[in-house]
Amino acid sequence: MDELREKGGKKAATVAITANCFLTAFNILVGVMSGSYALIAEGMHTFSDVTTSVIAYIGFKIGQKPADEEHPRGHGRAEAISGLVIVVFLTIVGWEIIDTAKDQFLNPSLITVPSFYAAIMAVFGIFINLAISTYIIKIGEEIHSPAIVADGKHQRTDIFSSIAILCGVVASNIGYPILDPIVGCLIGLLILKTAFEIGKENIDNIMGKVTDDKIIRKIERVANKTPNAYEAHNIKVDNYGAYVLVNLHVKVNGSLTVSQSHEIAHNVEKNILKKIPIVKSATVHVCPLGSEYDHSQDIDKK
Repeated sequence: MDELREKGGKKAATVAITANCFLTAFNILVGVMSGSYALIAEGMHTFSDVTTSVIAYIGFKIGQKPADEEHPRGHGRAEAISGLVIVVFLTIVGWEIIDTAKDQFLNPSLITVPSFYAAIMAVFGIFINLAISTYIIKIGEEIHSPAIVADGKHQRTDIFSSIAILCGVVASNIGYPILDPIVGCLIGLLILKTAFEIGKENIDNIMGKVTDDKIIRKIERVANKTPNAYEAHNIKVDNYGAYVLVNLHVKVNGSLTVSQSHEIAHNVEKNILKKIPIVKSATVHVCPLGSEYDHSQDIDKK
């Protein structure tokens, strides 16, 4: 599993960085030649994609490190932290684009009517960014990497940016050049919106929020199918991004010895780890059948 994650993360980062280096150069070059500030802004945005892909991969690599004495639960949340670094970077880029667009809007003499080369570049960007973002998000979801998924979602905003640029170029050439800086401003706002969404998602990851209820139901099914284990309940899942840690209770026959009950708990743990790869650790508590004790009371008292 770790080897597959490593290959997937490296592949996603390589594709993203290579493609966006080319797009950055082409966007800025065509933007300068065609006189489109919106396309230059998109070039800046695409350059931020290169930087965030590097940040995402660094977070991914740190998250791959095994547990140690100082980090007994592993380094999985490093990926969520790298996602927050991406948020800071996106916020700065988005604000700078809005600020420059504002200056052009307030001083129309700075505005030039972009040529249709900008429109061609925008159409090219739509297809390239759709392919890149879809590929990266797919890999990120397959390897359960919040950092890679966040990077892919950032890449996806470029699709809407390119559509906005295309509309702005057409509008400018039919007599509304003021729309070019307006489109640039919209791109900046779109970047800020993406930063907010990525930030919220990664803060949830750092706080251990479980984003997929299906995993709880799957843990319950696997536990209940283990011989002599019944009524799995009080299932707690601690989210570490690439993996989760599980704590649960199962009921066993009250006449069993401690050793027999322990063996059942061990089998439940073994089955969960085998059948649900995202689970890195499972702690199983046993209680006798017929027990109605509410374990949530323990949590409330702490």
